[in-house]
Amino acid sequence: MPALESTAGADRPATPIRVRRMRFRYDALPLERHYVHGDLVMSHVVAVLSGLFPEGEDFFVRSVRHYADQISDPVLSKAIAGFTGQEVSHGRQHRELNDRLQQMRYPTGRVDRRTRNGLARLERWSVPRYRLAVTAALEHYTATLAETLLTDPDARELLGDSEVRSVLLWHALEESEHKAVAFDTYRAVGGTERMRIAAMVITTFGFLGTVTWHTTLSMLADRASYHPVRLARSIAALRHSPFLTRSVMRRLRDYLRVGFHPGDHDNTVLLDEWVPRLFGEQGSLADRLA
Repeated sequence: MPALESTAGADRPATPIRVRRMRFRYDALPLERHYVHGDLVMSHVVAVLSGLFPEGEDFFVRSVRHYADQISDPVLSKAIAGFTGQEVSHGRQHRELNDRLQQMRYPTGRVDRRTRNGLARLERWSVPRYRLAVTAALEHYTATLAETLLTDPDARELLGDSEVRSVLLWHALEESEHKAVAFDTYRAVGGTERMRIAAMVITTFGFLGTVTWHTTLSMLADRASYHPVRLARSIAALRHSPFLTRSVMRRLRDYLRVGFHPGDHDNTVLLDEWVPRLFGEQGSLADRLA
C-alpha cells in the first residue's frame, strides 16, 4: 500500500511528545485500603482503570503502528514514534502499580486478564481501521479525564499525596501531549466520519459497562462495601465528582460532532504549566525520571 500523506490537523502546531522513563516508588504506597482520600467507590474505580491500562495501552500501540509505515508525513511519523514510546511506558508502569494494588486486595490481575481476552476478540473480529477508530475514541476519553485532573484542583485533591497521584499526574500529562496522534493517523489512512462516530458510540457503552462491572465485582469482595452508611456516602459523593460534571460530559459528547478534532480543545497553556511543574528543575516528579 502506498505511503499516505496526512492533512489532519495540518494547520495546528505540533505538540512535542517526549518519552520519559519513570521510576515510581510503589513500595511507598499507603497501606490504607481505600487510598483515594479514603473514598470507597473511587478507590475501586481507580484500581479498575489501572487494571485496564496495560492491555489497553498495548492495543492502542498495535492499532496505530499497523499503519505507521504507510504515513509519509514526517511530523505525524515522529508523533507516532513518541506516542508509541509513551504508551509502552504507561503500560509498564501500570503493571507495576497493579502488582501493588493486587497486594492491597484489588482484583487488578483479573481485570488485566479479562481485558486481554476482550481485546483479542475485538482484534479477531474487526478490521484494522475500526480498531484505530476505537483507539481514537478511547484516547478522547483518557485525554478528557487527564485534562480534568490537571485543570481541576478538586480532582487532584481526591488523590491525596500518595504515589498513585504521582503516577496519574504523569500519565495525564502525557495523554494530553499525544491526544491527537491516533485521531490524526485515522484521518490520514482514510477513516470516515461515520465509522469514527459509530466507534465512539459503541466504545462508550463497552467502556462504561466494563468499568461498572469490574468495579461492582471489586466492591463485592470488599467488606467495607457492606457498611450501608459508608457505601451510601461514597455513592452520593459521585454526584459531585469533578470527573462527572456537565462540562466533562459536554466535552466527551463533542467527539460526536462532524468535523471534530482533538485540537479543538487547545491544551497549549495547560502543557506550558504542567511540564515544568512536574519535570522542571524543581518539578515534583523530576526525581522519578530514570
